[in-house]
Amino acid sequence: MENLDKYIPKDYLALKINYIIKQLNELPPVRVHEHKKNGVQVKRILVGSHRYDMNSSNGKKYSNLLNQREDLERQLMVCESIWNNYFKMPPPQYKPHNIIRTINTGGDRLIMDKAFFDSLKNDANTKHPKPMLYPFNGIQYRSAAEREIAMFYTEMGIPFKYEPEVFFYGTAYAQFPDFVFYIKELDTCKFHDHFGMMNYSNYIKEVKIKCSNYINSGLLIDQDVFFTYNTEDSVLDTRYLAAKLNAAIYGTLTCENA
Repeated sequence: MENLDKYIPKDYLALKINYIIKQLNELPPVRVHEHKKNGVQVKRILVGSHRYDMNSSNGKKYSNLLNQREDLERQLMVCESIWNNYFKMPPPQYKPHNIIRTINTGGDRLIMDKAFFDSLKNDANTKHPKPMLYPFNGIQYRSAAEREIAMFYTEMGIPFKYEPEVFFYGTAYAQFPDFVFYIKELDTCKFHDHFGMMNYSNYIKEVKIKCSNYINSGLLIDQDVFFTYNTEDSVLDTRYLAAKLNAAIYGTLTCENA
């Protein structure tokens, strides 16, 4: 909760608030009515003028929707309390809708939506051994910075895949970006590579190749993909990552057809 409260990007927080409100508006009005029948307390699900037994198929269906509504209302309360704590104005009206961004993998262009995200295998890079020093949620990360990034996305509630196998246009072999994460509020994916040894010339050459792979595949830098950096003598600041994420979210919202 500490990272969520202190470091959630402003535009992403506004998007989440709008997304939750949209979901709540799309849910049917459901409530539980209690009454006594033959001296026994009975609960029924009320949907408009219709009443359903709790154990009927419709009763179970609308009971699940009621649970969804209560969960969304809790999420909205948290997000709005964070917003009100830091900002003295209503959140901007961002329309949550599907953003169609594509990637050229050498064959057909693939839409980077939930189906694309679900198709990616998590922690797929077996070519290079890991130091086994940075575990988090059952995965070993290659550096303390990458583990911090994973913890950040987890607390933000952003699903991600670590080092999934991805084919880019013009590459002979599969590549393994550090992170591919999914923004459900926009139904789109983004790539994030962290470069942690920027004081080594050979490493910088690899960075250049990775950037070229993304561009050649039709991805926009700082919108579809962004990079964070540090050296062996510096640490990754969470505020830096939050600013990068915020820029990518805002760029998608304002330049969705680019």
